[in-house]
Amino acid sequence: MEHRINIFSGHFGSGKTEVALNFAIKQREMGNRVVIVDFDIVNPYFRTNDARGILEEKGIRLIANEYASSNLDMPTVPLNLLSVFDDKDAVIVFDVGGDDDGALALGQYKHYFDAQGYDMHFVVNTKRPLTETAEDLSEIAERIETASRLKFTDIYNNTNLSDKTDSMTIMSGYAEIEKLSQKMKIDIVKNCGLRAAVDGIPNNLKETKFEMNIYLKKPWEQ
Repeated sequence: MEHRINIFSGHFGSGKTEVALNFAIKQREMGNRVVIVDFDIVNPYFRTNDARGILEEKGIRLIANEYASSNLDMPTVPLNLLSVFDDKDAVIVFDVGGDDDGALALGQYKHYFDAQGYDMHFVVNTKRPLTETAEDLSEIAERIETASRLKFTDIYNNTNLSDKTDSMTIMSGYAEIEKLSQKMKIDIVKNCGLRAAVDGIPNNLKETKFEMNIYLKKPWEQ
């Protein structure tokens, strides 16, 4: 981790919220103080705020707008968002909505990100519609970068088929993600999945293994 501010973004269905949650919890388990910001101002489902109980139990501060995950969910940014930039001793995790509107809202804070430094992680899932090829993914990344006026610094491969995911699933779109990496001139730094899945990825990629737990429940499981 190069910077204490970490932004997770990607297309709808990429699983960026689950990845962001796992990243935040891992940082906390390493002894860091962690703040996570629910910056998904559009999608009312699978929000960081849905894991509030788990985050509070682990001592992670959550910043979300007061309507998040409610029947009155409103497309607004959290009122106390600016406080995270003053918290210089904490790892800050932003979970950003997977569309141009979410990225555009993020761009309001560009001067803070530029001043303090940031890593912006492009979370990709080649098993979702419109994100199967390097060309598709490149177009999405370009739209997010243009709207936010920020640049992706690396790629998280989160290719999955939910509970049917194995190591072959994770690696199934890897050739396209490598093309994306070359096109964007950024590295694939993590290959994500449950332990049983990531344990089976090729030996030359073991250092990129990002073992995850599932913290977000589907609506019918709650």
